[in-house]
Amino acid sequence: MQNLRKWTRRALLGGFALAPLAANAARIPDRSGYVRAPGGRVWWRRIGEGGKPPLLVLHGGPGMGHDYLLPLAALARDRAVVFYDQLGCGRSDQPLDPALYTIENFAGRIDALRGALKLDRIALYGHSWGGALAIEYLASARRLGVEQLILSSGFASAHEVNAGVLRLIAAMPDGEHLLALERAREYDDPDFAALAQAFADLHFCRVDPKPPEFLASMNNAVQSISAPIMAGRGITISGNLRRWDRSDALAALAMPTLLVTGEFDEVTRDCQETLRDAIPGARLAVMPRCSHMLMTEAPQAYNSILRSFLA
Repeated sequence: MQNLRKWTRRALLGGFALAPLAANAARIPDRSGYVRAPGGRVWWRRIGEGGKPPLLVLHGGPGMGHDYLLPLAALARDRAVVFYDQLGCGRSDQPLDPALYTIENFAGRIDALRGALKLDRIALYGHSWGGALAIEYLASARRLGVEQLILSSGFASAHEVNAGVLRLIAAMPDGEHLLALERAREYDDPDFAALAQAFADLHFCRVDPKPPEFLASMNNAVQSISAPIMAGRGITISGNLRRWDRSDALAALAMPTLLVTGEFDEVTRDCQETLRDAIPGARLAVMPRCSHMLMTEAPQAYNSILRSFLA
């Protein structure tokens, strides 16, 4: 949840390419297509098969698309991993009607996807905004067939996310200037672009060079219809999500739950502790030296944590 539209134009100067398939992909089934959902077509990709419930992957942003999460395809050895681009970004349709872009509508489209792909039993994964979407989906009486839950850098309250981000900004050397620009919504100020880049380097993605699947998702975010409507243009959440809060629904999510976060994550530790303390039996894993893009910064270690939980 940060200023993707500013930062990524600079990151993308080197270009990007579609991410390669998982290792030994020639032997792993890989299919894709479109599902009709409320508001337009949603593009999906299913990698792998197996006897275990598929892992349904909800990407972040909003607007980043599935690409940066393709390292999770390494989990497709004994189960299918199902990616999709949410409406308003990536390969899915991008209708212009702002009324389509609400968290309730995004949750409803998960039902359309599950029905079309016959995903009766699943493990549900959500990263960042995708974690909020997973919580909304489950809190809306849609728990049938969801057997495990992974929330990576997730949150239950936009207000709690914003409060944490403001603390991180204040701790930066030029934090007061960035805070003033953020509060004044001076997103086109050159200082804002430079300071937002500095924030991203600390708390969004700490590795260079950036891999192609990450850059593809940054390009998705720059072009996305849904991103500014849902999240806004700044570092804090100022769009449709700004008042979203499902903290009171967490106790009802009584299923095996894994929480994963980075030591320097922009979605701060208190957001994870809120989830851990309220979801019965939830386990929290903190990855050292990582920030928000855990799957990009340390893909093998990240997948190892997920694989152990899903076993």
